[in-house]
Amino acid sequence: MADNVVTCRYVIKEIAQQNGVYATFMPKPLFGVNGSGMHVHQSLFSIDRSSYKKNAFFDKKDKHHLSKIAKRFIAGQLKHAREICSLTAQWVNSYKRLVAGYEAPVYASWAQRNRTALIRVPLYRPGNEKATRAELRCPDPACNPYLAFSVMLAAGLEGIEKKYTLPAPVEPNIYHMAMEERERRGLTSLPGNLFEAILETEKSEFVKETLGEHIFNRFLFNKKKEWEEYRIQITQHEIKKYLPLL
Repeated sequence: MADNVVTCRYVIKEIAQQNGVYATFMPKPLFGVNGSGMHVHQSLFSIDRSSYKKNAFFDKKDKHHLSKIAKRFIAGQLKHAREICSLTAQWVNSYKRLVAGYEAPVYASWAQRNRTALIRVPLYRPGNEKATRAELRCPDPACNPYLAFSVMLAAGLEGIEKKYTLPAPVEPNIYHMAMEERERRGLTSLPGNLFEAILETEKSEFVKETLGEHIFNRFLFNKKKEWEEYRIQITQHEIKKYLPLL
């Protein structure tokens, strides 16, 4: 699937160029409008002796139509959401998308109808059991899908293996909640910028074990370098804003 994502990006850019336009996968290319997300729909299937593929996420007796495997998978991703954010949202610009008010997730929660949740479970339609899935909404199309998919899958599988408990869904719009309400529900926010995300990843034994020590260390080195290069830049916006005051 990561191969398909990379191929898709190259094909789209090439076709756009042939038609005299530029295709960008920048997470937040325009101010004041929704950014470009890469919502990843995930499900696990088991195969019986007759080669029938059964959706391991579906349970017709559950009120949300989610199996224990699905609930634990989602719980694992919620638990590690802050640690893996630097891999699903890898750029300085990524965190200009992950802000309140633009249908992008800011808090680690799950729901079925709520589009401010980090993980959304689409409503079940009778006869469509194979479509039961968990939609992770923090990745953006500029990420490295090989790294992002690795930590996403590992987080979900750890939740299954360790039998993590899934918290209650949060259906009200989280952006409209008072701080006290978010605290009462135990909602934690995603990192507010790339540097905060890097620090969360750096102290994560889970990410280190998933990626391996070499990739883990090189990734952190490159991201810290990128952040420092960003910090020392003086933008045209800053010049226009402050130069008249001098």
